[in-house]
Amino acid sequence: MLGRRATIGLATVGAVGVTWWLLTSVTGLVGSARFPSPAEFWVSLNQILTRGYAGAGLAQHAVHSLKLVVMGFAVAVATGIPLGLWMGWDRRVEACINPIFLIIRPIPPLAWIPLAILWLGLGDAAKIMVIWFAAFVPSVINAFAGVRNIDRPVIEAARMLGTPRWRMVHEIIAPAAAPMIFTGLRLSLQASWTTLVAAELVGALVGLGFILNMAQQDIYPGMILVGMVAVGLLGWATTWLLGQVERRALAWNVAARD
Repeated sequence: MLGRRATIGLATVGAVGVTWWLLTSVTGLVGSARFPSPAEFWVSLNQILTRGYAGAGLAQHAVHSLKLVVMGFAVAVATGIPLGLWMGWDRRVEACINPIFLIIRPIPPLAWIPLAILWLGLGDAAKIMVIWFAAFVPSVINAFAGVRNIDRPVIEAARMLGTPRWRMVHEIIAPAAAPMIFTGLRLSLQASWTTLVAAELVGALVGLGFILNMAQQDIYPGMILVGMVAVGLLGWATTWLLGQVERRALAWNVAARD
């Protein structure tokens, strides 16, 4: 049996599909040059699955894009969370780093593309750098906020009991900040996928962003929609997996929230 939320979600998707079919295939209010019909979308999907498009099949494009997102996201997590925890824990570190961070934070990730290409060329390293920056900022901000939201009496009590620094970070600071950290991880993952498409529009030879770029040049709306749907499904799948990790790591918090 499907739950209520799943039933409503499926009904919404079905309603959108019917509306799409009516506007494109039945009434013709939306022409195929502007947006593909379901039949045109299916033809495009069948083409890339059987014969390929832009030099590769859909699976190869998707795997390459997924690899870039995972690598950029992993580097952002490995650098952003420790920095955010450190800034939240030590006000001297915050005083030193925060002014620089406040200057860098408003810069859009896409603005780093020219420098990334200049430093690292047109290969995957430049794309990973841009994805890293997009995911880095939310990781830092939410880890920092998670530490600052901890009740000060809890930390003071641990200090009065002589708790070693490493144990305080491991058993008090990190667990208490974990809900905010996972919020930052979700935002970082979404930013990674958003930035990936733009990064792959320049200098890519394979990937979902490359599909979108080639389909735009070919004036191929059906294939553009295939690329968009593929990005959306992969983004949903990776976000779902992260949610499962959160449920297992923070079962107490998820139960209280639900």
